[in-house]
Amino acid sequence: MPDTPPQAPAGSRPPAGPRPTLEAVAARAGVSRATVSRVVNGSTGVRQSLADKVHRAVEELGYVPNHAARTLVTRRTGAVAVIIPEPEVRIFSDPFFFRQIRGISKELTAHDTQLVLMLVEGSGDFERVSRYLAGGHVDGALAFSLHTEDPIPAITRRAGIPTVYGGRPVWTAAPDRQAVPYVDADNRDGARVAVRLLRDLGRGRIAHIAGPLDQTSGTDRLDGYRDVLGADYDETLVAQGAFTPESGALAMAELLARRPDLDAVFAANDLMASGALRVLKESGRRVPRDVALVGFDDMDSVAASTDPPLTTVRQDVEGQGRLMARLLLHGLDEAAAPAGQDGVAPLAAAPDSDSVIMRTTLVRRATA
Repeated sequence: MPDTPPQAPAGSRPPAGPRPTLEAVAARAGVSRATVSRVVNGSTGVRQSLADKVHRAVEELGYVPNHAARTLVTRRTGAVAVIIPEPEVRIFSDPFFFRQIRGISKELTAHDTQLVLMLVEGSGDFERVSRYLAGGHVDGALAFSLHTEDPIPAITRRAGIPTVYGGRPVWTAAPDRQAVPYVDADNRDGARVAVRLLRDLGRGRIAHIAGPLDQTSGTDRLDGYRDVLGADYDETLVAQGAFTPESGALAMAELLARRPDLDAVFAANDLMASGALRVLKESGRRVPRDVALVGFDDMDSVAASTDPPLTTVRQDVEGQGRLMARLLLHGLDEAAAPAGQDGVAPLAAAPDSDSVIMRTTLVRRATA
């Protein structure tokens, strides 16, 4: 007697074969093809009972929507470009970028949208990005860590795609330039809080390791430092870094050579603060007894692991990423959650009403 082939369990997907069609789903659910199309494309106006039948049929048949056909119907690709004009080695070594990308990814994933990461190593990569965006491969773009001369804004305008920026774009202060939506931390006030703390601790020669001055995060934090010092501002107590540990170490060595009497340092990010801390210890300075130190960002992998642990200004980098994605999805008429959920608390609307500036908070540890 021949063996009886095993029966598939009830409710399991059929064996591999021709790809299930909309018509097959419609027949399985007992509804029209148009109803199936509306449900799988996320349209409204379908009774919940019918939508449930369609979803069950989709699961049972293993139906996967045809992306090309869906794009023709919805005029959406279901993808968003994330553009970062920084060297690859920095993106994968700086926890700031990981946190921002993670926030963006969480929000896009929650709205069934694909993230397309585009890195820009050099000037030649801008042409590649321009061709890709102009080719209609994405519905919009998110861009952050822009520098003054980066052509990304011009590229996205030419491509005609909505774009949201991470960080206040350089040109927003110019009345003749186009307003764009952005999400940023209150960098200037965060710097003020850091420097006020150092002053309250009785420090009178407070140095600053500034970030790149072709980025608004660098200039805003320098301005906050200047705001507190006022007439006591002294250029000999300022050195510039590049948001890396190595640049922080070089800037700290420069400051000690120039002003060995300094008794406090505000570094514009935690990575530079970690480099500065190493040089201070090598020079025989005790932190915080001889020199107090404050960073900016509150990156756990940096601030909590230094010796001693770093006092710093916290910005919600992951929350900024989520808000960037929400602003873009809202502009694309997607169902985006309102700002303020998931612990994301915006400070206020920026001068451009489509933009958000988020609060910063001081985190006291052992260096100040």
